[in-house]
Amino acid sequence: MVNTTDFIKRLELILDYYGLNASAFADKIGVQRSSLSHLLSGRNKPSLDFILKILDEFPEIDLYWILNGKGQFPKETDEAIPQKSTEHPPAIPEVSQDLFSSQSSATPLPKSTQSNATKEVSMQQTIEAEIEKIVVFYKNGTFKTYSPE
Repeated sequence: MVNTTDFIKRLELILDYYGLNASAFADKIGVQRSSLSHLLSGRNKPSLDFILKILDEFPEIDLYWILNGKGQFPKETDEAIPQKSTEHPPAIPEVSQDLFSSQSSATPLPKSTQSNATKEVSMQQTIEAEIEKIVVFYKNGTFKTYSPE
């Protein structure tokens, strides 16, 4: 759980670091000014969407630092900061609609990853844990939940 008071202090550090007032910061990350004002006053808690917008606009902000104060701000300079890419992400193998069946129609893995996949399968067989649900978060703030049947 994010400590709101500490989060506000870290957010104020970000504003000072970039020399932005609350209005300019809200405009830069694409949120309503009132949303930022309510957050800074402690009235509201930060949403996942709000945090993702900050990280998208300011890649030198570390996720763990902004959430719980661990790490440092700005990120260390020897760490490469990923640039926004205009290229499409690599293709993901097609999987059958039933994500939890023992058989899937996924395309075969390349030989270089087959040995890793075999190790993962053997590890999965030794760990007898059941999946409760899988949640996928999208950058636009939506999510999808998958539950085994």
